[in-house]
Amino acid sequence: MKPKSLQQAIDDAGSPMGVVWKPDAKAWSVPVIAPEYAGWRAEQAAWRDGVALSDLSHHMWDLWIEGPDALRLLKDYSANNYENFVVGQAKQFVPVTARGNLITDGILMRDAPERFNLSGVPASQSWIRYQGEKGGYDVAMTVDPDSGLRKEGDPLIFRFQIQGPLAMALSEKLFGGPLPSTKFFHSTPVELGGAHFRAFRHGMAGMPGYEFIGDWKDAAAVKEAILKAGEEFGLHHVGGKAYYTNGIESGWIPTPTPGVFTDPELRDYREWLSVFSYEGQKPLHGSFYSDNIEDYYVSPFELGYGKSISFTHDYLGREALEKAKGDYRRRKVTFVFDEADLARVFGRPDYLNTYGRYRVEKDGKMVGMSFQTGLIGPLNTILSLGLVDKEHAAPGTQLEFVWGEHPGPGHDAGGDYGFERLKVTVAPSPYNDHARGEYRKD
Repeated sequence: MKPKSLQQAIDDAGSPMGVVWKPDAKAWSVPVIAPEYAGWRAEQAAWRDGVALSDLSHHMWDLWIEGPDALRLLKDYSANNYENFVVGQAKQFVPVTARGNLITDGILMRDAPERFNLSGVPASQSWIRYQGEKGGYDVAMTVDPDSGLRKEGDPLIFRFQIQGPLAMALSEKLFGGPLPSTKFFHSTPVELGGAHFRAFRHGMAGMPGYEFIGDWKDAAAVKEAILKAGEEFGLHHVGGKAYYTNGIESGWIPTPTPGVFTDPELRDYREWLSVFSYEGQKPLHGSFYSDNIEDYYVSPFELGYGKSISFTHDYLGREALEKAKGDYRRRKVTFVFDEADLARVFGRPDYLNTYGRYRVEKDGKMVGMSFQTGLIGPLNTILSLGLVDKEHAAPGTQLEFVWGEHPGPGHDAGGDYGFERLKVTVAPSPYNDHARGEYRKD
């Protein structure tokens, strides 16, 4: 039997919040990869102080778009600049609705003149699949789900990421010398033991490194070679627990709420989406509850994607983005917790990572919300990545973080549920100095 659509689920629940609000929801785990290898603290420290290997082959979705209309489809439904987009280059993909709300992001790489790969969480991929199918574009699209949802077989490609201060030295050891000079978010073809693949200049934790991408048939041999070459550098294999915390310091918000739940013109899209889609299953929870899911929508400008947005061609949402570019309300920041309040509320937590939407207040008024909060072992503190009204975004601003789980629909959105309140200080995002000042220089 065909599962109900997202729209049917919303109709049955009475609102989008009735579908997606799930108090105390656990953060998703990485499939196949062990939660820890040397321990999550040591693995977090490796990308800051040494070198770390992250196997990204299993938790990301991939969509290949190929054909004469592939570029036209992408240009029609994303805000990126496609001028001088060369083979082997990648972009932070920015698709938006007609109202300028972000669908979600992704990494778009040009594999060939008429072939592109879009990777990441599947919301942006579903958006492009739908538009490609409904718009009659001359493209072929291939989907490879993550290994937790793939019904059979292995991934189509491997992704192995090495990052950290010693990543470049490890790369030279691995390939017998330095790789060709490669700009950030560009890739270069490489060969190792007869395997041909790409070395992509990218690192999720904001540290120097490469992401090696190639056919799955070569995955075991390439990974073994990296591990062997990494022994003299103290390489750590990163487990799932540490991996999912690396965006907090580098300033990447991984789970924005797709802005597709309410627009009347997107009803057909919601009917096309299954309730078991990312949109239907990615939970919202935390101390910030609103009956209106639009209060969770975000602008790409708020997430720092302004440099990726182009106004050189027509696309869905361009007019809304042009109006918003100089007047968006919130800024992306890091919230640093007060040590005494941390000890009072959390004691000595062994591990913490949550994507809850927690209220951030000033004098009892909500002025921001968090998107990811986690314990950073090398810093021995908890950081939270979020958005705050621009008048409270200056580093050093003192605010209050509201910790707790709102029960959701049917309960007073502003009710007193005994939530804990902790003092936080606003800090820049990215929080990591290298990610903020050096990572994207080239």
